[in-house]
Amino acid sequence: MPNSKSVRLLRRVALGSTVAVSFALAGFGAGTSAAATDVSAQGAPAGAPSASIAHSAATYGRTVALTFDDGPGPYTGQVLDLLAQYHAPATFCQIGNQAAANSALVKRILADGHRLCDHTVDHPQPMRTLPHATQVHEITAAKEMISKAGGPGTRIRWFRAPGGDFSPENRRIAVQDGLRPLGWTVDPRDWSRPGVASIVATVKRELRPGGVVLMHDGGGNRSQTVAALRELLPWLTRQGYRFSLPAS
Repeated sequence: MPNSKSVRLLRRVALGSTVAVSFALAGFGAGTSAAATDVSAQGAPAGAPSASIAHSAATYGRTVALTFDDGPGPYTGQVLDLLAQYHAPATFCQIGNQAAANSALVKRILADGHRLCDHTVDHPQPMRTLPHATQVHEITAAKEMISKAGGPGTRIRWFRAPGGDFSPENRRIAVQDGLRPLGWTVDPRDWSRPGVASIVATVKRELRPGGVVLMHDGGGNRSQTVAALRELLPWLTRQGYRFSLPAS
């Protein structure tokens, strides 16, 4: 049977081992947590935007951020006319090729006080499966094309992956180019032309204060989107919503 001195020695050894293991585990946990959550840590310039996907308006309270994808195109002017009637700022997530082909509309969007978002050169899906160099081109070249269409001083704040196909890789590319990933909270699937009533009902049902609504001004026949927007803008105003931009 061990004497009391031996027992005390064994306890000290065991305690030291426990503390050492605890510190080792703590260090391991901190390292893996940082690696898992900080997408922008490697290669991002100083002052780069957050790599987290924005899912809210920039301002608090009863606000809504309207966003329009895949333009500019034949229906963009009608969307702009409606937004102007309600003094509603919006964010246009533009296809690089579309912006290059419709520079006058890009300039009008900016002149009307709206903001621009990078939506790739030609909307590849799924984006995450593309080679790294191709993803870099899709994001950086689109930003250059949209900026050129907008003219000197054009600023692009966000990147939205086609179909919302964000990945750590394309988010990192965007952040390195000064763009914050932009998501949404309300998707009425207007691109599928489900009917004006369906688009309106989905927005009314799913919208919460601070939400980001996804709609489309390009990519096909957007007459239903325009008609739905004609109903939604006065409804949002009556409900006390203030129009905002997405968080950046």
